[in-house]
Amino acid sequence: MERLQKVIAQAGITSRRKAEELIMAGRVAVNDEIVRELGTKVKKGDQISVDGKGILREDKVYFVMNKPKKCVCTNGAKEDRLKAVELIDCTQRIFTVGRLDYDTSGVLLLTNDGDFANLMIHPRHHIPKTYNLTINGLLSGEDIRSIKQGIRLDDGIVTLPAKVKHIIKEKEKNQTSFDLTIYEGRNRQIKRMMESLGYQVRRLHRKELGFLRVDDLRQGEYRRLKPFEIKKLKALANEGSFEHLIIEKGR
Repeated sequence: MERLQKVIAQAGITSRRKAEELIMAGRVAVNDEIVRELGTKVKKGDQISVDGKGILREDKVYFVMNKPKKCVCTNGAKEDRLKAVELIDCTQRIFTVGRLDYDTSGVLLLTNDGDFANLMIHPRHHIPKTYNLTINGLLSGEDIRSIKQGIRLDDGIVTLPAKVKHIIKEKEKNQTSFDLTIYEGRNRQIKRMMESLGYQVRRLHRKELGFLRVDDLRQGEYRRLKPFEIKKLKALANEGSFEHLIIEKGR
């Protein structure tokens, strides 16, 4: 069962807070009875109406996409660039779980399940995210140690310890490619980490989100998540809360 205001918000009628106001104003009915209590819960099959008009409860959907470059993770009507949600053929009003930059490709989740999305992106749920990137310059041993210990960003926040693997230095091109695993999802975190060390990111691809990969999908392609994958992602998020304590102890 779910709270009435949450169901109204998920149906796209209004925000959850505005839905609460509608309920208290007596404008919401469940099975033809006016409801004014905010704690009211409804079950599947209940008929809900707002101002006499029935609402449509959407089925929950979950997708994983290999996000292409030159694509934005927003549903904003004013955004005139290609949106990730426009690449998925479904009737539900979906949104991206977190964001990847316009020029970043790779693993991206999309859904209409707000609770699932919040679980995936909440700061205390440290789901590992692995990126393959190329930077200008040759990554030094000292900088690798800094990445592994935590880097102070431009806003003063120190990142959690990260992992660096598969380092390829190309002296003739003056660039380095490597895999970087982080346990946070701060805004533009990878690029800001590299900028703090004096490097610029030339290419960025998220190759893994937890256990999810998109090696079998071309950029722009997507598929539905399997039920066991959804369950495993939720478990991974909850385990990540405990993982955070382990990481902090080892710093």
